[in-house]
Amino acid sequence: QVQLVESGGGSVQAGGSLRLSCAASVRTFSDYAMYWFRQAPGKEHEFLAAISWSGASPSYSNSVRGRFTISRDNAKNTVYLQMNSLKPEDTAVYYCAADQAFHFGRAHEYEYWGQGTQVTVSS
Repeated sequence: QVQLVESGGGSVQAGGSLRLSCAASVRTFSDYAMYWFRQAPGKEHEFLAAISWSGASPSYSNSVRGRFTISRDNAKNTVYLQMNSLKPEDTAVYYCAADQAFHFGRAHEYEYWGQGTQVTVSS
């Protein structure tokens, strides 16, 4: 069983930055690939970024590549999402997810989810 808790959301002006954290309660964090998604009102979950078990192979969606950076600290059981150059269209609830497999699919395919943290970007 994996419990995930996101933090670091908030309100920021366009062009600003936020750093999200996702702390995992799990026996062996490095057994899990980690993911970030977001969901805007009335929309489906959108994949943003993924990182493999060791921290290699970070991958990004086209919408955030070059602005967002995913990283992990296996000693702290935490994955991060550094978000720079934020835009109003980045406004959403941000979720981290964990899965023992490193893959790219629909949101329902991922095993464990946090409760989400709100990010609001004003123009």
